[in-house]
Amino acid sequence: MLMPPPRGIPRPAATPVPPRAAAVIVAPPPVDGVGDLTGRAHARYSVGVRLVIHPRSPCAAMNTLRALAALLALWSAAIPAAAFAQPAYPAEQRARDSTEALAAFRGNIGAIHARDRATYLTYYLQSPRLVRTGPGGVNWGYEGMTTGDPNAWPDTLVATHFEVVPVAPGVVYGAYRYRVVQGGSQRGVSERVLVRQPDGTWKIAVSTAFGSPGDAPVPAFALTGATVIDGTGAAPIRKATVVMRNGRIACVGECPVGPDVHAIDARGKWIIPGLIDAHMHYSQTGWADGRPDAEDVRARFPYDSTVAALEADPERFFRSYLCAGVTGTFDVGGYPWTWALRRRAEASNAAPHVAAAGPLLSTLDHWVNTPAQRQFVYIHNDSSTRAAARMVAHYESDAVKVWYLVKATSPDTAGYKVLLRTAAEEARRAGIPLIVHATDLWAARDAVSAGARLLVHSVEDVPVDDEFLRLAREAGTIYTPTLTVYDGYRQLYERRFDDTGLAMECVDPATRAKAMLTDSLPPRNLPPTFGARFERRRQVTADNLRRVHAAGIPVAMGTDAGNPLTLHGASVYREMEAMAAAGLSPMDVLVASTRNAAMAMGRDSIGTLRPGMAADLVVLDADPLADVRNLRSVRLVARGGEVWTRRELEW
Repeated sequence: MLMPPPRGIPRPAATPVPPRAAAVIVAPPPVDGVGDLTGRAHARYSVGVRLVIHPRSPCAAMNTLRALAALLALWSAAIPAAAFAQPAYPAEQRARDSTEALAAFRGNIGAIHARDRATYLTYYLQSPRLVRTGPGGVNWGYEGMTTGDPNAWPDTLVATHFEVVPVAPGVVYGAYRYRVVQGGSQRGVSERVLVRQPDGTWKIAVSTAFGSPGDAPVPAFALTGATVIDGTGAAPIRKATVVMRNGRIACVGECPVGPDVHAIDARGKWIIPGLIDAHMHYSQTGWADGRPDAEDVRARFPYDSTVAALEADPERFFRSYLCAGVTGTFDVGGYPWTWALRRRAEASNAAPHVAAAGPLLSTLDHWVNTPAQRQFVYIHNDSSTRAAARMVAHYESDAVKVWYLVKATSPDTAGYKVLLRTAAEEARRAGIPLIVHATDLWAARDAVSAGARLLVHSVEDVPVDDEFLRLAREAGTIYTPTLTVYDGYRQLYERRFDDTGLAMECVDPATRAKAMLTDSLPPRNLPPTFGARFERRRQVTADNLRRVHAAGIPVAMGTDAGNPLTLHGASVYREMEAMAAAGLSPMDVLVASTRNAAMAMGRDSIGTLRPGMAADLVVLDADPLADVRNLRSVRLVARGGEVWTRRELEW
C-alpha cells in the first residue's frame, strides 16, 4: 500500500513535519491508474520464515537475532499451545488461512491510512496476552492500546512487500516493509502474528516494528503495464515494466518480476526519467531577499541571515524539486557550502542529485557576498584568475563558472577575453568543464571559442548567426536557454506576483509567504519602455532557441531557480512549456529535460531509463508527448528506487 497523507519528506528538527488533519488515499482503483499499490499480485504465503541480516551492520544483525528470539518467546506466550498440537495442516487450509489473515493484515494497515482508531483497534486481540514490541521495548496487553493520544498517527505510512506464512492451523505469521514519517523518516520491517478466533475473524496477537540500518538497500519495486519514454528520444515502449533494484534500473520492457519485488500496477500511466534542472542556485531563495542587488529588502530580511538559513535548510528545496518530479539539479554558481550539498544529497533518497560549480569567477566586482564567504570572486588579472580557478578545482568542483559581463565596446574587453582563456586553461588542467554566463552574441561566440562546454543562458541581444552555430556545433557546447527567469524579475519590478503556471503546492510555506509580499513592496519607477524591452528579449531568446536546436546543438533545460520569483522546483513546468512554445516538440523538451540536462551536469548515470542507470523516474497520469503540459501530472516520483507519492511531497 502506498497511500500516505500528503505530508512527508523529513526535515531538520528545527522545522518539524506538520501534522495533517485527515488521511488522503492517493491511489485510485486499478482500472483508473496506478492501482491500489498494494502489490496484490505479489502478496503471497510461503512455508518458511526467511531471516535476512544486513552483512555490513553487526549491531543490526545482533538486534535482529535478539528480536527473533524474542518473537519466538512472544509467540509461545501469546498463542495457545493447542494451536500447534494438530499434526496435519493440509495445503488447502494453509492457503485459506493465508488469504484470510492477509486480508486482516491489510485491513489493519488500511485503518492507519484512514486514521480510523475504532476500526484499527478491532484487529487486535483484546487480551492481556497481546504483545507489541519494537525498538522501545515490549508492551503487554490490549488495555494499553486504548489509552494515549487518539490522534497520534504518522504523517506518512508507506507499506509494501506484504508476505504471510502459515505456521499452524489458525496461526499465520506476516511481515511488510514500511516507510514511516513522524517528525523524521524511518524505513523498516513490521511483523504480525495473526490468530483465527472462534467466530472466524483474525486478530493480531503479536506486533513488532524494527527500523532498517541506515545503509540498508531500498526494497525492490516494479512498475507494470505503463508506457515508458526512456529519455533518449526513442519511440515509447507500450505495456512495459520497469524493475528497480538496489537503487538502479534492473530492467525496462518485458521484464520478469521476481518474488522479492513489490509490483505497482501502472496501466494507463506514463513513465519518464526524473527531470533535471541544469541551471539553478541553492544560494538564492527564489525572492528578493536572496538577490538584494535586484531589490533591496535587507532592512526586513538581513542578507547574512538569509544566506545562513539557506545553508542550514536546503532540504526544503530538495523536497520542492522532488515534488515537481526533478531528481537532479546543477547549481551553477553559489557559496562554497554548496559543494557539500553534493554528498548530503547523494546520501538521501529524499533529495535530488546535486552537481555544484561553487563560487563564480566574475568580471564584475560584485558586492552580493557575506563577510565570511564569497559567491562572486572578482577576476581582474592573470594571478587573480588563476588563483580563483585553482581554488575551485581544489574543492573538486563540477565546473569552473565564469560570469562574463563584458560589453563588446568596453575598453577592457580585450583583457577579459584573455582572462576567460586563462580560466579555461586552468579548467582543462584540472579536468573539469568551463561553463559561462554570456548573454550577448559576441560574448557567447567568444566563450565557445575559449572552450565553454555549457552556456547557461540564451543569446538574448540579437539573432544567433551561422558562425556561432558552427562554433557551438564543432565544440559540442550545450545550450541552456533559460527562457523564463526574466519573467520573475519583471513581476518583482512591476509588484505583481503571478502564480499562474507555478506548482505552488510544491513550494515551502516560507518561500510562498515571501513571494506573496511582492505586491505590497513600495512602487518602483519604471521607464515607459520597460515592458517592451522584456517582450523583445522573450522573442529573441525563443527564436534563438529554435535556430540552435535546428542546428543540432544539444539543448538542456534549466530555470535559473533561486532568482526572484523563479521558485525552486515549481518553475520547471513554465520553462519546459516556454521551450515548447518556442518550437520544440514535446519529445525534444523531454530529452532536453532528462538526457541532455544530465550531460550538462556531467553525470552519465542519470537522465535515461536503461538497465544500470540510477532508479530515478516519474510516473505521470497523462501523455507528455501529446502535450508538454502533461508533465505536470506527476503521480509518483522514484529517487534511487525509493518511491514517493506526489501528495506526500507537497507542502
